[in-house]
Amino acid sequence: MADCATSKMRFETPAELNLEAAFDGGRLTSDGGICWLAEVDSQLGLCEAISEQMPEWRKRKGQHTLLALLKQRIYQIACGYEDQNDSNSLRADPLLKLACGSLPESGEDLASQPTISRMENSVSTRACYQVAKALSELYVAQRSKDGAPKKVLLDFDATDDPTHGDQEESYYHGYFEEHIYHPLLVFDGQTGQLITALLRAGNTHASRGTVSILKRVVGLLRAAWPGVRVELRADAGFAVPEIYDYCEAEGIDYTIALITNARLEELAAPLLEEAQGRYEAHQRKVKLLSEGRYQALSWDRERRVIYKAEVMEEGTNTRFLVTNKSEGPNDLYDHYTERGETENRIKDLKLALKADRLSCHRFLANQFRLLLHAAAYWLLDTLRRELTEAGVRRMQLDTLRLSLIKIGGRVRELLTKVRLHLASGHPGQRLWDILALRSATVS
Repeated sequence: MADCATSKMRFETPAELNLEAAFDGGRLTSDGGICWLAEVDSQLGLCEAISEQMPEWRKRKGQHTLLALLKQRIYQIACGYEDQNDSNSLRADPLLKLACGSLPESGEDLASQPTISRMENSVSTRACYQVAKALSELYVAQRSKDGAPKKVLLDFDATDDPTHGDQEESYYHGYFEEHIYHPLLVFDGQTGQLITALLRAGNTHASRGTVSILKRVVGLLRAAWPGVRVELRADAGFAVPEIYDYCEAEGIDYTIALITNARLEELAAPLLEEAQGRYEAHQRKVKLLSEGRYQALSWDRERRVIYKAEVMEEGTNTRFLVTNKSEGPNDLYDHYTERGETENRIKDLKLALKADRLSCHRFLANQFRLLLHAAAYWLLDTLRRELTEAGVRRMQLDTLRLSLIKIGGRVRELLTKVRLHLASGHPGQRLWDILALRSATVS
């Protein structure tokens, strides 16, 4: 074994023969579904749109184009390889090479980790802004496919991204009790599509930057779809007068949670008393909703407040919403609770796409990296959307990746084509058949 160029490992088995394993299979890939990532990227024009906003930092012509570098990085993230170091091994993956424009056997290998790192650290504030704008424009183009929408519901949410080491703009946040970045994410509350992502310093209030993002996004929506109704939905971190004032001035509906205080509790006290009486009479959970007028000291006027009084075996619970919408309390509260789906979208972004792996020292490099993870989210989410429309049950993105992307295969570069031999009997074959049929129908 010491004289063998390829190490062999032997395993006992319950069968008649033992197992011998070695990494000598040749041109194999463990991500046979990369071709679907490349297919949907081509349909969206995603990587190409981002590459057009990227500065060329190299003083001499590079071996790899900016487009190839972006494809390599974004496809790797979508496949579950969030670390830059993974490029050192994956740069020779035959199918990843093909998806990025290099032939699997005769073509040059892709970029190594240092080149990927230099690309991420080369971006400017303007480049990050332009890339974020490109993602928002992609959303508008995709949402327009079924015609101009009459209403767009914007779900704003902030999330924590734990930081480690001496990273720019990393600060301790008392609520999360750790050093973090504090990204702001905007999703379409009806379709689940990611509209934009903004990285913020760790000590930033949840609402900071919301009005600026609203101005940019609302301007984009109204330019694309004149007359479209725009609505904002957010949790209590966004309950600040600046947001109410802007929405009211621009004719934007909003439903935003309020942090409970003594005056709000006093407003809800009669309803809570009624709920307690009903609970004592029937010993079953009781939830009642009503509305009133309320003006915080920082507000220049009274606003409509919806409140819930709930009594159950575990105790009492009151919740409050501020809104300028006209629907009844029950409908409005149900409408607000539907924003819980945004938490699942953030979970997909952070767990499946590892969007909280922002480990560069420079803040701008981490902002750019967040946008790259958002682009990878777009690829997988678009594939999920196509499958769902074809009748496949909706999956989390990590489940989709295991079913569709993580398929072992052998890649052969022939004279007239490249042949991919996939693992026989893989359970994801049905998903491939569905996507292939849809692609044939579209073309």
